[in-house]
Amino acid sequence: MQKLYLTYSRLLSSVDNSYHRYLYDKINWDNRLIAIKGPKGVGKTTLVLQHIKDTFKDVTKALYVSMDNIWFKSHTVSELVEYHYSHGGTHIFIDEVHKYNDWAQEIKNVYDSYPDFHIVVTGSSLLQLEDAMEHDLSRRCRMYDLQGLSFREFVRLETGKEFNVYNIEQVVKSHFEIATEITSKVKILPLFEKYVRNGYYPFYREEGDGYWDRLQFVVRTIVENDIPSVDKIEYESLYKAERFLSILSEMVPFTLNIASLTSTLGLSRNSLLKIFDLLDRAKLIRLMYTCKVGMKQLAKPEKILFDNSNLLFALTSNVDSGTVRECFFCNQVGQLYNTVIPKTGDCLVNDKYLFEIGGKKKSFKQVKEIPDSYVVADDIEVGMGNRIPLWLFGFMY
Repeated sequence: MQKLYLTYSRLLSSVDNSYHRYLYDKINWDNRLIAIKGPKGVGKTTLVLQHIKDTFKDVTKALYVSMDNIWFKSHTVSELVEYHYSHGGTHIFIDEVHKYNDWAQEIKNVYDSYPDFHIVVTGSSLLQLEDAMEHDLSRRCRMYDLQGLSFREFVRLETGKEFNVYNIEQVVKSHFEIATEITSKVKILPLFEKYVRNGYYPFYREEGDGYWDRLQFVVRTIVENDIPSVDKIEYESLYKAERFLSILSEMVPFTLNIASLTSTLGLSRNSLLKIFDLLDRAKLIRLMYTCKVGMKQLAKPEKILFDNSNLLFALTSNVDSGTVRECFFCNQVGQLYNTVIPKTGDCLVNDKYLFEIGGKKKSFKQVKEIPDSYVVADDIEVGMGNRIPLWLFGFMY
């Protein structure tokens, strides 16, 4: 057990707390049971270690452990909590909790048995965490979702310059002033080009040329391990899910044709829609609908995008610029706002703002007669009037 404490001490001493992800200050750390979920590699481990280092004058009150540790092959979380609590511990931070068998039941038991003890769990298997929250811990736990880097955060990491977060109304109404201020301090377009290729996951800083290889590994892990852990699905269907992702990476952008896909993949309609749902929940793809969020279960998706553009570059060398633009826009804006496919234009945000997304020469022809409509243009630093630079939508979190 002492090795767990030594590992904790070593990790804590090495963590850099000079920069915090956007979620850090949004978490109510006073809650007794917190779950932080997010795709593999978005910085959950760093976030909790930063919190310990910043908050605890006596770091022995807290303990960080990862379920990857071999100690848990022959010991339980309950044993560790009892030891830590009896030696004056008040908080435990459990990383990659989904790798521990029956973790939800055991966390529930610890929560109920130690009424003045605090538990924070993290996990990168989004499907397993969501399933547990829905069935076992929903009344006890406060869940937080950590996304990949926003473009704003990426700029901060690359340049050291801090910029404000802007909401959708500020962007559409004051984009000229905002973009002018930002571009006076950094060369934004080279940074944006780098970000859409390999800047969404914080581990880009350590992987270098191996970044896309690691993303491919992440995709395989989700499809081959995470999905089967929450749904009884045949191996052949998992293979076809990977094949679908390969097909999707070559499309421009992919407008859904159920009949064609069921024929190509050899799947029934229901099996195909189940795979779509699982890939969407696992943050590999983004299902776009023509209706509000609450009505999704009544309709098939209208369009399918990758969750973020880095996945697109990792899976194909034949990348379409239009697909990249839509992936970026829907990823950054869709974290905060309801986005749907409108009858005219590319994306309707919060039932109010209509956006047509394209290159720097994109015209207003399709949306010019519609109120609150805008062209989102790539390859421009600053826009004018109803023409807004695409990159600016990455400054929303």
